Amino acid sequence: MSFRFPLATSSWDETEYAAIQRVIASDRYSMGVEVAEFEGRFAAHFGSRFAVMSNSGSSANLLMVAALFFTKNPALKLERGDEVIVPAVSWSTTYFPLCQYGMHVKFVDIDPLTLNYDLGALQDAVTDRTRAIMVVNLLGNPNDFDAITRITSGRNIVVIEDNCESMGATFAKRPTGTFGAMGSFSCFFSHHISTMEGGVTLTDDEELYHIMLALRAHGWTRNLPKENLVTGTKSDDPFEESFRFVLPGYNLRPLEMSGALGIEQLKKLPELIAGRRANGTLLQEKLGNHPLFTIQHEIGESSWFGFSLVLRREAGVDRKTMVQRLTEAGFECRPIVAGNFTKNNVLQYFDHEIHGTLPNADHIDSHGLFVGNHHYPIPDAIEALAAM
Repeated sequence: MSFRFPLATSSWDETEYAAIQRVIASDRYSMGVEVAEFEGRFAAHFGSRFAVMSNSGSSANLLMVAALFFTKNPALKLERGDEVIVPAVSWSTTYFPLCQYGMHVKFVDIDPLTLNYDLGALQDAVTDRTRAIMVVNLLGNPNDFDAITRITSGRNIVVIEDNCESMGATFAKRPTGTFGAMGSFSCFFSHHISTMEGGVTLTDDEELYHIMLALRAHGWTRNLPKENLVTGTKSDDPFEESFRFVLPGYNLRPLEMSGALGIEQLKKLPELIAGRRANGTLLQEKLGNHPLFTIQHEIGESSWFGFSLVLRREAGVDRKTMVQRLTEAGFECRPIVAGNFTKNNVLQYFDHEIHGTLPNADHIDSHGLFVGNHHYPIPDAIEALAAM
C-alpha cells in the first residue's frame, strides 16, 4: 500500500550512490577503511573520543551492555543479578541485552507527555541495589539529564543511553548519546541518517572502546591496537594474532558500504535535523491544544524522529477508529515504539520486576500511535492532522 504520508523516506542522492560505487570499485566489502573513517568522523561530530560502528542499533545496545559485563573497572562493571532500571516504553532491543546478560530488569513508568521517564517514579525506584539506569530518549526527545544526575548523585550507578531514535537531539546544548558511560545510535532506513543497516556506540572510556572492538568481531584480538586495555601488549606477529580469542564475542561488523554511506549522510545531518525540527515547531503550533490527542512535550531540543499522537481519555474515540481515519487520510501509522513492553510474552524469560504500577505506559499502549516526520517540509501532513 502506498501512503501519501509515509513513516520514512530516503535522504539519499547521487553522493550516496557514488559512495556505494566507490566501495564496489575497491572490491573490499567487509569492515575496513570506510568504516574506520566514518567512526572517526562520527565521534568528532558528537564530541566523543571513540565510536564503534556495528551492523545495527540493536547491536550497538548489545555491545554497550556486554562491555559493562567484561570491564575490569569496578565503578562500571555489571554482574549477573545486578538491578538495571529501564523505562516501560521502548524498543525490544533496549531490554534484550540486559536479559541475555542476566541483569535484574526493573521497569518504571513513563511521563505521559514527554514519553520519557516519569522522574518521580524513577527517583522512587532507585535503591541501594540499583547498579545501572538505561536512559531511552524516545522519538527524538531528550531526557532531563539534570534531573537524572540529581537522582544518581552520590550513588554507585552507571548511566547508559539508548539514543537510537534521537540522533541530533540536544539537552543543554550537549548531544544526547553522550551523557552516559556509553550511548547507542541507529542508522536504519527510517532513522535520522541511513546506512541501510547500521549502528554506532559512543564512549569516552578507552577500555570500554577496546572491549567493544574485540566483542564486535568474534572476541578476537585482531582489531585491537598493539597497546590495549584488554590484553595489554599484542604480539607483532599477525599470524599469531589472527585467531586469538580473548572475549566471548559476536560478529556484529558493519559492511564497508555502510561506512561509506555514513560518511556522506553525516555531512547532511545538520540540515536533516534542521528540517525535522522545523516540522516539529509547526506541529507544536498547530496541534498543541488538539481536542482529540496530545503530542509529545519537548525537552531540550528534540530531533523529532516521529510525531506521537496520544488520544485523550475524554476524547471518546478509540485507537482502532483513529488509525482507520488516519489511514484513510493517507497516513502510515505505528504504535508508539513497542508500547508497554511488560505486556509481551517474552517477559517470561526475564529476571524482572515492575516498580509500582504503569498507568501511563498502559495508556500509551492502548491509546497511542505515531506518524512519520521527515527532513523536508510537510505542512500538508500537519494541516491534515490538525483537521482530524
